[in-house]
Amino acid sequence: MNAKHIPTPAERLPYSAIIDRPPLPRPDGARIIVWPIVNVEHWDIGRPMPRQVLPAPTGVVPSPDVPNWAWHEYGMRVGFWRLKQLFDRLSITPTLSINGIVCESYPRVAQAAHDADWEFMGHGYVQMPTHAVEDQAAMIGKTVDTIQRFTGSAPVGWLGPGLTQTLDSVDLLHAAGIRYIGDWVLDDEPCRLRTATGAMVAMPYSVELNDIPMMAVQHHRSEELLVRIRDSFDRLYAEGEERVRIMGIAVHPFLSGVPHRIRYLEQAFEYIAGHADVRFMTGRQILEWYDSVAPGEQA
Repeated sequence: MNAKHIPTPAERLPYSAIIDRPPLPRPDGARIIVWPIVNVEHWDIGRPMPRQVLPAPTGVVPSPDVPNWAWHEYGMRVGFWRLKQLFDRLSITPTLSINGIVCESYPRVAQAAHDADWEFMGHGYVQMPTHAVEDQAAMIGKTVDTIQRFTGSAPVGWLGPGLTQTLDSVDLLHAAGIRYIGDWVLDDEPCRLRTATGAMVAMPYSVELNDIPMMAVQHHRSEELLVRIRDSFDRLYAEGEERVRIMGIAVHPFLSGVPHRIRYLEQAFEYIAGHADVRFMTGRQILEWYDSVAPGEQA
């Protein structure tokens, strides 16, 4: 018996040049849609830590890795509240990319986000690579169910931990009720990709305006956060005169919520908020806008 064919990314989403598409109708006349994402995670002390700030002595990773676990824990205890204060002050509602178990392991964080009406976007159940999960469909279902029990509504968006996935992840996600995904970072506009049960929207997340590659991987100085966000915004805002652009900004409490970086993130959002024709939107709001202006489109 022949194995079932799983489409490649190119088969799910054929190439499309942005200059060949008609401009999308603007939401409330916006030149640019800014999509802020705060990633909150659960780092299991029984597993290797997802990231390291302190390299292992002699190159041998310790178990338990308490120093790097504590690095992340600081973000949940302190850094998150700096980020929330920023968004509260500027009346910006971000999307919360959340490991499902965070609803149970850090209910204070999850409840504060829910009370502030942040959108909950699935981010796996615990922070581990999607392709390393033994039963991916069960993990997705458990994540969706946990978020739904906590918030009262099921998530419509998904971001794989570390943007990891398998070639059939989008099929499993769509079957579980997910309607947009942030792992396919390939455009300035939403676009639809084929799944076995319908179209999934690839949302313009960011691997460039993202403090993981910028700070934890590339090890830039703290002010790079401001410089890169501001420069990206200026270009997209200028291009937005011809067609609306979407700008995703992804941050993590243990990186952007620390004392030597938070002021640069504050300055970046203050700079953006000081411009006219800017709309801050959650992923769910962008999805609803896109479905309303481009109904029934298929990849």
